[in-house]
Amino acid sequence: MTETLRIEALGAQGDGVAKTVAGPVYIPFALPGETVKAQVSGQRGTLVEVEEASEQRAEPPCRHFGACGGCAVQHLDLQAYAEWKRGKVDRALQSRGLEAEVAPLVTCPPASRRRLAFTARAMGQRVLLGFNAMQSHRIVDVEECPVSDPHVVAALPDLRRLAGLLAATPKSFRLMVTATRPGLDIAAEGAGRLHEKRRQQAVAFALAKGYARLSLDGEVLVEREKPTVLHGEVPVNLPPGGFLQAVAAAEEAMVGLVAAHLNGARHVADLFAGSGTFALWLAGGMRVHAVEGDAAALAALEAARTTPGLKPVTTERRDLFHRPLTAKELNTFDGIVFDPPRAGAEDQCRRIARSTVRRVAAVSCNPGTLARDLAILIEGGYRLTRVVPIDQFLWSPHVEVVALLEGPGKRG
Repeated sequence: MTETLRIEALGAQGDGVAKTVAGPVYIPFALPGETVKAQVSGQRGTLVEVEEASEQRAEPPCRHFGACGGCAVQHLDLQAYAEWKRGKVDRALQSRGLEAEVAPLVTCPPASRRRLAFTARAMGQRVLLGFNAMQSHRIVDVEECPVSDPHVVAALPDLRRLAGLLAATPKSFRLMVTATRPGLDIAAEGAGRLHEKRRQQAVAFALAKGYARLSLDGEVLVEREKPTVLHGEVPVNLPPGGFLQAVAAAEEAMVGLVAAHLNGARHVADLFAGSGTFALWLAGGMRVHAVEGDAAALAALEAARTTPGLKPVTTERRDLFHRPLTAKELNTFDGIVFDPPRAGAEDQCRRIARSTVRRVAAVSCNPGTLARDLAILIEGGYRLTRVVPIDQFLWSPHVEVVALLEGPGKRG
């Protein structure tokens, strides 16, 4: 039924939250301070009309906003948006009883995201390429994307044609597109098994459009030139579909915070090192031991570590979730940076908490698991000195965080 509601807060996913006698109701695209009409079912509401608009309401820059589920809060002005993301980090820390001043959000500009995961699907003669609608598997076919690198946006019509050549299944599949120095790196997953003729057509199309590489389920179909990105001044050849920080400026901000914290260290460990986001930057001034479980990412790092001018970078392939470094192993380092997946680094932090490492930099894309991990370190004697939220998923609920800690050193 339709109800008139007063929006009291902005929820963690960007929904407006109204308090009712039956409990909170979450209404996408509504803002705090607004009076709205909404179609309510249980705890969810669909916005029908804004009767009294918030001063924080802004004009969304994208024609697809509201249908496309890629962005949640384009309708929120940037100052309020930055405070909302900062508040997410603050609340995560408070939920674990941690007191720390959270710095203002390090923002990222539009048109800066270099890595995007599109969803594609062939439907007869029509090919959809875009993002899923909010809380749905329905694909919103996009013609623009204001968060994306302009090279990716300009290529959308051709990427849609390529998706049609790759589609050997009626089901939806993923097309990961990364803007690299020599051109777009395109990795398709779940598109089905290509017949030879379609494979040749896809390869010819990729070459004609100047793409750096085209791969399908990890198999390289064609590579015109190695898809390279820079970690600092070090060129790295990415593996197909490999992880990369989504925005180069955000990566630089994170590395800058970590490098300043570890400045003066002689030998540091980079845990969950990936293809060397932190290791290769840090190796400009200190020895680094990089630990990573993914073989392809580690191979990319190992190939790049021979770049002239770097301090020695040693590597170790190791699943840190099942076999974290022990306190004894960690004690050989005077600094640590770790950047785990969303699940965090709980077991590894328990070992760090028992070590003598003086400086630790924790990087996370999940404030909740980061707060849990920080609580473990603080209980072990570490002191939280700085917390900085960093935006690289513009207008989405996601936020990166860099937390810096100092340890007690020698333990009795």
